[in-house]
Amino acid sequence: VALYALSLSDTPYRFGGSSSDNGFDCSGFVQHVYLNTLGIKLPRTSTEMSRTGEPLDAGQLRPGDLVFFNTRQQPLSHVGIYVGEERFVHSPSSRKAIMVASMREKYWGSRYAGARRITSAN
Repeated sequence: VALYALSLSDTPYRFGGSSSDNGFDCSGFVQHVYLNTLGIKLPRTSTEMSRTGEPLDAGQLRPGDLVFFNTRQQPLSHVGIYVGEERFVHSPSSRKAIMVASMREKYWGSRYAGARRITSAN
């Protein structure tokens, strides 16, 4: 999951996007990665994804887990895929392409809202 997600780096952001050809928003990106690596169809929005799988504490994170953030003054409004060493890959905004960010950055650290592990058994 994490390696495929990283392979999509530099794919442009597109609001409502869910394709590597046209671009992704954050949840479209995560949905695409899980469908194309594990055959798991996740819900379309980050809020709906946050109700799927097993909740995790930050110390339990493994590559491929979903990490959630409160952005735009909305709870669970952003999702990314954990890649290890307190970093995650995500589709951040219309001004940027898919990229890796650090959860240690003040912006992301202050907005962290939890994590989930998705398995085929969920």
